[in-house]
Amino acid sequence: MAPKHNNMVFDSHFHKDWQRYVKTWFNQAGKKKTRRTRRLVKAAAVAPRPVAGLLRPVVHCQTIRYNARVRAGRGFTLDELKAAGVNRKQALSIGIAVDHRRKNRSQESLQANVLRLKEYKSRLIVFPRKASKPKKGDSSQAELDVATQLTGEVIPIKQVWSDTTARVITDAEKKQSASRPEGCTALMSNSSESEKREQRKPLRMMVSVSNQRRRNKLFGVFYLL
Repeated sequence: MAPKHNNMVFDSHFHKDWQRYVKTWFNQAGKKKTRRTRRLVKAAAVAPRPVAGLLRPVVHCQTIRYNARVRAGRGFTLDELKAAGVNRKQALSIGIAVDHRRKNRSQESLQANVLRLKEYKSRLIVFPRKASKPKKGDSSQAELDVATQLTGEVIPIKQVWSDTTARVITDAEKKQSASRPEGCTALMSNSSESEKREQRKPLRMMVSVSNQRRRNKLFGVFYLL
């Protein structure tokens, strides 16, 4: 179709050797078989451990847009391991990921991950390092005989959506402050901090008076009659 109106004249380039930039995928079936073979080799190498790897905690996504969703985190906190009765030095050896940098910001997330750890411990089968010399904490021979390798995800994470209906706000909810939860009131209304501020107030006044005198000495004080 020919160009119309008073527009720029086209200067198209059709000799760019486009065959060099075409990407083909003729080995798709072969790559599929290679990936499957590698998965089988990896599963045999880590057996009898789960194929998916370590157990991960349940954490909330970032930002106000996605914080209602939950996902798998990097590792369990030290408080979660302590509450579940798991030694932090032994956790990695039994397939539990540990993240010493993460902190628990709410009691709900702490309890959710503690229950997740307890469920994992109830389903866990620990093989002895030496079959002839089992140690304390190792599983019995009957449990070892029925043990099979887990091929799916370790305790899958499910999205929980709560259906809330409209209701009347109670008097207790009206008195409660959203910006200052009950657990943080003791930290915010600390009497020792208020006492320290009262003790520092005369010192600040003395410093301000001394600064004013120094300023008057350097620049002088002038009065308009």
